[in-house]
Amino acid sequence: MIKNHPYDEYLALVKPALKSKREEFAILGLKTVTDEEIWNFLVKKKWKRPQEDIHLHSIVSSIMSIQAGEYMNFATVEAFKSPSVFADLSEEELKDLLSN
Repeated sequence: MIKNHPYDEYLALVKPALKSKREEFAILGLKTVTDEEIWNFLVKKKWKRPQEDIHLHSIVSSIMSIQAGEYMNFATVEAFKSPSVFADLSEEELKDLLSN
């Protein structure tokens, strides 16, 4: 999770909204999504340019308006950006791993 985002002070207050969105995603088949991942999506995608005088209801509205497809597109791109699990293996180690 990104640290020091201006909206982080609201995190404890919006936990019920995050839980509700997580439960909605679970019903739609996204059972492994966490509250932290939803918050990270908002910070990195929807709240790139935070407003100075944001109201709590605006933050809750942002959470509740996330679409499952929108979140999955973001998660897919983030997965491609992350380093490969096999990046530190040599070619020989990869061959050995794949031959077993």
